[in-house]
Amino acid sequence: MADDPYRIASVTLYCASSQSVDPAYLEVADDFGRRLARSERALIYGAGAIGLMGAASRGARAEGGRVVGVITQRLKDAEQMDPGNSENIVVRTMRERKALLEAWGDALIVLPGGLGTLEEFFEVFTGRYLGEHDKPVVLVSPPDISDPGEPRGFFGPMLTMMDRMVESGFVKPAVLDLLEVVTTAEEAVAYLDALERTGGPEAIDSNALLPTTPPAGAGA
Repeated sequence: MADDPYRIASVTLYCASSQSVDPAYLEVADDFGRRLARSERALIYGAGAIGLMGAASRGARAEGGRVVGVITQRLKDAEQMDPGNSENIVVRTMRERKALLEAWGDALIVLPGGLGTLEEFFEVFTGRYLGEHDKPVVLVSPPDISDPGEPRGFFGPMLTMMDRMVESGFVKPAVLDLLEVVTTAEEAVAYLDALERTGGPEAIDSNALLPTTPPAGAGA
């Protein structure tokens, strides 16, 4: 019996909840939500009604997409939850929230955001190279409004730091091969389409990506 075809039916999105950002970033989020809905994929995200989160959810719903939010009771009480979502799940802690967000998405997409977004990105990306999950991780790095000359966009400085980690021996080069970096929402959705056509991400040997075994006698 043939294997079931690889399908990305739902996508978890990590991005900013801040409303104090350049409208260009909100447009990227809106575009992503719309394109994801048109690709007939559900959007899973942090349930927020403001910032890039709100823009993405409204964009998806405008195109008839299913949107599922996961939020803590504290943030719901602060009136940050979007009541227009198809479904909202309220949990007690951020640990529960992050666990559900990672579990329910077939792919994990990151748009510009702040400290919380970076924390979530590094957590799911580390899980990827450690073999805790095999979901594609995609970083959408649009032009940096504060530094238009940055060749790798908003996440350029972070990517430069990650390159330095590789050059300094803190990270194995093959680790960064697991991260797909694009500049637009269109490229992100096209990448998901391509994965479906080719049967999904290539299998990896997570053991080969772990830190090198220390030499005999080290620490003695």
